[in-house]
Amino acid sequence: QVQLVESGGGLVQAGGSLRLSCAASGSTFSIGAMAWYRQAPEKQRELVAKINSGGALNYADSVKGRFTISRDNSGNTVYLEMNSLKPEDTAVYYCNAIVAVSGTFRSYWGQGTQVTVSS
Repeated sequence: QVQLVESGGGLVQAGGSLRLSCAASGSTFSIGAMAWYRQAPEKQRELVAKINSGGALNYADSVKGRFTISRDNSGNTVYLEMNSLKPEDTAVYYCNAIVAVSGTFRSYWGQGTQVTVSS
């Protein structure tokens, strides 16, 4: 089992910055890729950024050049640095971890943190 706890959301004006954190606990030795997703009202959850255990990065086109995903040396905490925020970035942001369990992979989610960008 892996538990994910996000922090760092809040209200910011357009053009501002926020840094989200997600700390994993439990069976963290089995964690592979970690990612940030977001879900705006009445929209589907979408991938924002992903970092795998080898450090490869993947970003949604809408955030490239503005957001940066990173992990600490232990690999158990993932960050999302968000700059030049836009009102359309307003959403609940969820941390995700892919964990190897008994020869298969399981997806774990945090509880979400609200990011609101005012115009």
